[in-house]
Amino acid sequence: MDRFDAMRIFTRVAERRSFTLAADDLGLPRSTATDAVKQLEQRLGVRLLERTTRVVRPTVDGEAYYQRCVRLIADLEDTEAGFSGAKPSGLLRVDVHGAQARYFLLPGLPDFLARYPDISLHISELHQSLDMVREGFDCIVRAGTLTDSSLYYRKLAELKRGTFASPGYLARFGTPRTLSDLANGHTMMGLLAPDSPSIRPLAFTVAGNVQELMLPTVVTVTGPDTNIGSACAGLGIIQVPRYGVVSQLANGTLVELLADYPPPRLPVHALYSHTRQLSPRLRVFIDWLAQQYRTRDAP
Repeated sequence: MDRFDAMRIFTRVAERRSFTLAADDLGLPRSTATDAVKQLEQRLGVRLLERTTRVVRPTVDGEAYYQRCVRLIADLEDTEAGFSGAKPSGLLRVDVHGAQARYFLLPGLPDFLARYPDISLHISELHQSLDMVREGFDCIVRAGTLTDSSLYYRKLAELKRGTFASPGYLARFGTPRTLSDLANGHTMMGLLAPDSPSIRPLAFTVAGNVQELMLPTVVTVTGPDTNIGSACAGLGIIQVPRYGVVSQLANGTLVELLADYPPPRLPVHALYSHTRQLSPRLRVFIDWLAQQYRTRDAP
C-alpha cells in the first residue's frame, strides 16, 4: 500500500476512534485498515494506537504522528489540486438541518455531482452539538451565533427572517400593528435550541437597533418544523427564516406581522476542522454551498 494511503487510513482511524467506522468512511474492508496501521507501526517502530475492546485512541507517539500526517496530507492534496488534471474526489460527510438541506442543497445537488462525479456525499441531520472530527464529519452547517472557536468557518449567508402568525390566531387575538400591541394578550411559540436551555425571545429591528421581547408561551418545542406547524395551528407568534414559510405564506396559512420591524438576519456558517481545511473536495463543496444560499434565499 502507498505510504500516503496508509497515512490517510491512520488519520481517519485516529479521528473516528474505530477501525470499523474509519473503514466504512473510506469504503475499505476493516482488515485493510487494520493492516495499514500495523504496517505503519512496524515501519516506524512505535505503537501508534492503543486498542481496547471499547475504543481505539492514539498513543503519545500516535498523536504526534497524527499531527504530522494531517499537515502532509493537506499539503499533498493542495499540491495535486493545483494541476488542471487533478479532480476533487472522495466521500464528504456533511451535517445540515433537514429544512435547509431540502431548500438550499437538494435542488442544485444533481448539477454539483455532475460537475464533480468523483465526489460522493453523506448528508446527516443530527443538528446538535457534536465533535465533528470524532464523528467523522468534514463539514457542519449551523445557523446562529458561533460558539466553538476551535473550528474554522466560512459565512454562507445571512438569511432573511420575519414575524408570522396564522389567520385563526389573529382572529382571536387581533393583529398587532406596533410592538406595544404585542403586550395586549399575545403569545409566542417557545422554541428551544439544541444547545440552549432558554427560550429565544422575539427580536425586532427598530431604528437600526435590535429590541428583544418575551411574550407568554403556551407551547414549547425543540424542532423548527414543529415550530412552524404550531404557528399554522394558531398556537402563537413565531419568528423564522422566510425560506421556511414560503409555501405557508403563499397559501395563506401564515401571515406576516410587523414587517416594518423585521428580526435581525440569521447568520449561517459552514464549520470545518483544521484537519480538513485544504481538502479540494471540501473547498469546492463549500464554494458551491455559498452560491446556493446566495441565490435561493427567500425574498
